[in-house]
Amino acid sequence: MAGMTSSARPPLNRRFAEFGTTIFAEMSALAARTGSINLGQGFPDTDGPDEVREAAVRALREGRGNQYPPGPGVPELRTAIAAHQERRYGLVHDPDTEVLVTAGATEAIAAALLALLEPGDEVIAFEPYYDSYAASIAMAGGTRVPVTLRPHEGGFRLDLDELRAAVTDRTRLLLVNTPHNPTGAVLTREELSAIAALAVERDLLVVTDEVYEHLVFDDAEHLPLATFPGMRERTVTIGSAGKTFSFTGWKVGWVTATPELVGAVRAVKQFLTYVASGPFQYAVAEALALPDSYFAALRADLLAKRDLLAAGLAEAGFEVFRPAGTYFITTDIRPLGEKDGFAFCRALPERAGVVAIPNAVFYDDRETGAPFVRFAFCKRTEVLTAAAERLRAAFAH
Repeated sequence: MAGMTSSARPPLNRRFAEFGTTIFAEMSALAARTGSINLGQGFPDTDGPDEVREAAVRALREGRGNQYPPGPGVPELRTAIAAHQERRYGLVHDPDTEVLVTAGATEAIAAALLALLEPGDEVIAFEPYYDSYAASIAMAGGTRVPVTLRPHEGGFRLDLDELRAAVTDRTRLLLVNTPHNPTGAVLTREELSAIAALAVERDLLVVTDEVYEHLVFDDAEHLPLATFPGMRERTVTIGSAGKTFSFTGWKVGWVTATPELVGAVRAVKQFLTYVASGPFQYAVAEALALPDSYFAALRADLLAKRDLLAAGLAEAGFEVFRPAGTYFITTDIRPLGEKDGFAFCRALPERAGVVAIPNAVFYDDRETGAPFVRFAFCKRTEVLTAAAERLRAAFAH
């Protein structure tokens, strides 16, 4: 028959057979269709600082970045990233050889894993994990090995013995995320020290996703893994402007590492987007130089919003795991008499006029993640107040 191929093989690469439309697209469409409050996808509903937005407008008008920017990123941004890492964490990077600008953290993750993995290499990732991790490991032909963060004393904790036991002779890389999406856990100095010692002992590479580095609360502290002994030369650190400055649509992320590791990631990245976000790179360079008061105000604002939504969820009957970082709250729906997060989230818009995300999509073991549901609190206070009221009305007795 005309147009038929001689092969019965399906069109989609078999490595992607398990990945359909992301849950974020499904739930955002459900929110739009039902007019529900969308606490599913993690994007703010207000823009970031006016001066940063105006810096982008200024770059556009002055013709900076309207054509292809340099492959590694514009010098102003690479210099600003290096200055940020040194000022905040004492990490010294050469902006010309140890910094690479990417199309958001998602590209940075994909480029790093494609660059550093060979087919058959094992990658240990902390489960539940951001869904692009699994897809990027699959693209690289790697094998993902989940180590599960489990509920403990009102939060989620890493079992260091389980992590050590997961390492085999085929393990190439640890994929670390702290502050952790979706659980809101922030790895402690003790946990990070143990991860670092294991990586050195077993000669492992580490890719560490630190995009929520400025969103930490209470007594939590963000400690970059690259600052620990033996880790500077084996760690690829990923950062992003989207979460810190509330311009998620600009897609400006970055990688910092040794020249050898950055060179490897850049070799792949040039064949993904090549370059992106030209004028926005200049604006993010200015954003990274904002005074400490900006970052303190951001944390204080999100802390108040966390507490507002957490209280509403608790009053509605959810078990709430209060996050130490990020802008997500994970809840357990079993106190509501529910156990299937997918079914719960698909019915939630009709029941309460609110959209959330089932955490099971972030697990290899869907049963382990089944009772957990994630809500985003990076929204205006009045939106969170309305959502809390709807949830209380729907579930509180």
